[in-house]
Amino acid sequence: MQRQGKPTINDVARLAGVSKKTVSRVINRSPLLNADTRAKVEAVIADLGYVPNVQARALALRRNFLLGLIHDNPNAQMVMNVQAGILEAIRDTEFELIVRPVDRGSSTMLADVRNFLERQRLYGVLILPPVSENEMIAQLCQEVGCRYVRMGSTALDTPEHTVASNDCDVVVQAVNHLIALGHRRIGLIAGPHGFRSARERRKGFEQALAEAGIRLPRSLIADGNYTFESGLAAADRLLDLSPRPTAIFASNDEMAAATLHAARRRGMTVPDDLSIIGFDDTAIASHIWPPLTTVHWPIISMGRSAALKLLADFFGDGHAVEEPSLFHSTLIHRASVAAPRAE
Repeated sequence: MQRQGKPTINDVARLAGVSKKTVSRVINRSPLLNADTRAKVEAVIADLGYVPNVQARALALRRNFLLGLIHDNPNAQMVMNVQAGILEAIRDTEFELIVRPVDRGSSTMLADVRNFLERQRLYGVLILPPVSENEMIAQLCQEVGCRYVRMGSTALDTPEHTVASNDCDVVVQAVNHLIALGHRRIGLIAGPHGFRSARERRKGFEQALAEAGIRLPRSLIADGNYTFESGLAAADRLLDLSPRPTAIFASNDEMAAATLHAARRRGMTVPDDLSIIGFDDTAIASHIWPPLTTVHWPIISMGRSAALKLLADFFGDGHAVEEPSLFHSTLIHRASVAAPRAE
C-alpha cells in the first residue's frame, strides 16, 4: 500500500521501534546513542526519505535552533576560540550560532541583552567574561526562560551554569618557575580593571611572590588592557626602571608579545636579558621568536563543554553531568625563559 503525504517523525519512530525522542537524538547527533540504535534509525530515515521540518520543531520547542554568544572582550582571538568550541559541539546538528557583542559600560546593556534573547528566541546562551561576572545577566536569563552558561576564571555559578578555569593556581605555578630559576625582580603586566581574569591572575602572581618571601614594589606592576598596544606601553614603563626586572609575567599573550617587541627595541635579548611568560597559548605565542613560554588556557574545550551543557535537555537527561565545570590550565615551556644573568 502506497503511503500518502510526507513521512513524519512518528512514522520513523514506529518503523524503527523507538521513541520520538530517540529519533530526535539521532537527527541531532546526540552522543548518548549506541551505534546499533543510530544505524537502525538512520536506515529507516533513508528508506522513508524523511526530512525534519526545522520550523515546525522550533514551534514545538517554543525556541529557535540557535545558541547565542554574548561578549564584550577586547581579545578577538579569545572570542574566536570560544566560537570554535561551540561550533565543534553543534556540528552535524540543526543548531546554529549567533554572536552578539555588547557594551558592558552602557546604561542600556541589560535592556539590549533582554531584547536580544527575546527577539531571537534562543535555545541557550553562553556569556563570556567580563559580562558573565555580572549577576544581573544570570537573573535576566532566568526571567526570560533562556538556558545560560557563564564562563569565568573562577566558578561563577552552579555547575550546570558554569565553565571555569584555575587562573590563580596556574599563575602561581608560572611565577614559581621563574623564582626557581633565580629571578627576584619580576614584573607584572596586569589585565584590565573590572575583569575577574585579571584579578585572579594578579592574585596568583602576588601569592607566589609572597610565599617565596619576595617583596613586590608597586613600580613592578603595570596596567594593560589585554591588547598589544597596552602591553607595549606597560612593558616600556617596566623596562625604563633602574634596576629593571629580569622577568615579566604578562596577563595574556598579546601583551607578552608586546613585551618581547619592547625588549628588542632596547637591544635586549630574550631570554638572556629578560624572561617573559604569557597567558592563553594563542597562535602568536608559538609563531614569534623566541616562542613564548605561556599558560595554555583550554578555551576551545571550555566553549565546547558550555555548548553541550546548553544542549543537555535537548540531547537527554544526564548529559550535563558528564560535562566538566572546571578546566585546568597548564604551563607550556618554550624558549622565552631562562635563568637571570649573573650580576
